[in-house]
Amino acid sequence: MFAFATSRPARRPSLTPMIDVVFLLLVFFMLAARFGTDATLPLTTAGAGAPYEGPPRLVMLTQAGVTLNGFATSDITGALAPLMRASSDTILVQAKDGVSTQALVTLLDELRAAGLTQVVVVK
Repeated sequence: MFAFATSRPARRPSLTPMIDVVFLLLVFFMLAARFGTDATLPLTTAGAGAPYEGPPRLVMLTQAGVTLNGFATSDITGALAPLMRASSDTILVQAKDGVSTQALVTLLDELRAAGLTQVVVVK
């Protein structure tokens, strides 16, 4: 009658696509994970600091540079020294439009490195 070909053995499923998917998921979660901690800036919230006393100490950060009470200065810590009675006196820092956040953080770090503890950022 009919002559059928010999039957082939059943193929085993390939595991290669599943392994590819597992490695893609592994790479995704490794890249999406956060390692370490975020850096934070300790800032005083409004109303939590000491009341403002003494001469005005408004440090304004512009694209052109740093000014203290409206006068340009290159050494902000040296210019602040005659206006300060103690390192805990309040200093107001205002960043004008167009100033990068990195420039503000650099200024805050410079003031904190000089030992000034009451730095308030105003808008």
